[in-house]
Amino acid sequence: MRCRAGTRRPRKEYVNGEGFLYLGRSYRLKRVPSDTQDTPLKLVAGRFQLREDILADAREHFVRWYSARASDWLTTRVKEHARRMGVEPAGVTVQDLGYRWGSCGKGNRVYFHWKTILLPRHIAEYVVVHELVHLYEPHHTPAFWRRLERAMPDYEQRKSWLSRHGIEVEGI
Repeated sequence: MRCRAGTRRPRKEYVNGEGFLYLGRSYRLKRVPSDTQDTPLKLVAGRFQLREDILADAREHFVRWYSARASDWLTTRVKEHARRMGVEPAGVTVQDLGYRWGSCGKGNRVYFHWKTILLPRHIAEYVVVHELVHLYEPHHTPAFWRRLERAMPDYEQRKSWLSRHGIEVEGI
């Protein structure tokens, strides 16, 4: 499943008040002194808190934070949907997939871009179900779309939203 290519959004500046997405919601950034927080990045009381001493590596810390949350959240969703759909994926891997939201690989392993955790929950769920359907149907044939519709009757609306708005998660 491909991310929509397009104009690159401006890179984040990691200044106080800047917004960062997490499961479809925007959370403001607050830079904090290094002696007030043990970890480089936290989400506390609805704000991302980033230690000032790691600003040079802020993007890497965000990617690491997002990847860890994505792994937990997506693994849980994969297990729930796989059980319901009667499929058995071999595992979940979260990584940078370039312009792809997800992929179904050899040995029934499902892969997700770490940016999937930036999407609204119901759209991220669509990405999960889409990839799980590939365990039955490897290609986007009419049978694939019929099976996807049985698993997620409103998939077309979710797919359309992702196609129109997916590019908006670029630029951290």
